[in-house]
Amino acid sequence: MIQTKSVHSPIEVERDGLRILATRFRGRGMRRDRYDVWMPNLGPSETLLRDMQSGRIAWSAFIRGYKEELFMDGAVDARSATIKNHGQKFTLRLLQALAERGTVTLMCHCAEDQLECHRHTLARIVGGKRL
Repeated sequence: MIQTKSVHSPIEVERDGLRILATRFRGRGMRRDRYDVWMPNLGPSETLLRDMQSGRIAWSAFIRGYKEELFMDGAVDARSATIKNHGQKFTLRLLQALAERGTVTLMCHCAEDQLECHRHTLARIVGGKRL
């Protein structure tokens, strides 16, 4: 099962399962016991995040850009003739497999009730069809 939560929300050990902080920035002063694993590669890029926060792009453009970043081919692909990474595809598949075996909670710094947060999009991608 995939669920989302703010990293600042109360920790519920039994309910949360594996707690993954999916942000580029861990956060100054963020205690490591607030999450099990920090995966900055699953957060939006610094440029995309700053463009959204400053109002230079709309939410819809932010989400389009975030999805593109998740599946963007990179330097690793250029160095390998046979195995392609295709962005975070293998990481997303790993999260899918973990979610089939237990609860995975994807977290970010946004407020618990904030609807415009990349963690919800990430949860839909991971919880969706096979990657």
